[in-house]
Amino acid sequence: MRSFSIAGLCLLALVTTPAPAGQSATAPNTLSATERAEGWQLLFNGHDLSGWRCFGGGAPSPHWVARDGVLVLTSKTGEMSGGDLVTADSYGAFELTLDWKVARGGNSGVLYLARPAPGVQNIYETGLEMQVLDNEGHPDGKIPSHRAGSLYDMTVPPLSAAHPAGSWNHARLRVEHGHIQQWLNGTLTADVSFGDEAWRKRVAASKFASMPLFGTFPSGVIGLQDHGAPVAFRNIKIRKLGASAL
Repeated sequence: MRSFSIAGLCLLALVTTPAPAGQSATAPNTLSATERAEGWQLLFNGHDLSGWRCFGGGAPSPHWVARDGVLVLTSKTGEMSGGDLVTADSYGAFELTLDWKVARGGNSGVLYLARPAPGVQNIYETGLEMQVLDNEGHPDGKIPSHRAGSLYDMTVPPLSAAHPAGSWNHARLRVEHGHIQQWLNGTLTADVSFGDEAWRKRVAASKFASMPLFGTFPSGVIGLQDHGAPVAFRNIKIRKLGASAL
C-alpha cells in the first residue's frame, strides 16, 4: 500500500477540497463583466506566479506553486523562513478580496502597505497583517487579537467569523485615506483609523512597538506570508480606489 504523510494529505486537501455550498458559480480566478467594469484586476491568474516575487527581491520561493487553479505554499517547517510572496506592484488606496484555506494547525497572513527599507529584514516589520489561521488547531487561536481575520495583534474578531480548517474562507480588505477595514466571511473584523494619533497609540500597545517603520507607509506591496505551514489562496482580486494612492 502506498503511504502518505499527514502533512502531505493536508496539502492535498487544500488543493482538492470543493467550494462550500452557496459559493458563487463563477469560475475561480476570473473576473465577471461587472468586476471588470468596476476596475477589478486579478493578482493571481490561476496558472503561474506571474506578477509575484520574493519580498527580499528576486524570484518567488520554490515552495510557492500554482496547482489546479490554487496558489499553494508547500512548506511544512512550521517556522517563518522569509519566503514571503509579494506583488510586483505597490498599492495605496485599494480594495482586495481573496479566498484562503489552511490545514489543521495552519498559520499564514495577508500583509499590505509593506515595503523593503534599510534595516528591514522581514515583511512584518513594515506591513500590516490580516491574520490567516486555524483558530481551533493553532495556539494563536487562544489569543483573541491573533485569531483569523484580525488586524494582527490589534483587533479582536468574532471567533465565529472563521470557517474550520480545510474550508475556504473569503476575506475582504479595504484601505482608504486614514481608514482600514477588514472582513472575513462577511463579518467585519477590523475597523480602525490609520496614520493618526489613535493609530500610533494602537501600534505602541502592540508587539510592533519596537519596529519604527511598522504601519508608517501610505502604500506598499501585498504579501502572502510564508509561516512554514501549508496554505492555499485563490480568487485574489484588487481594485484601486480614488484617483491617487493614500
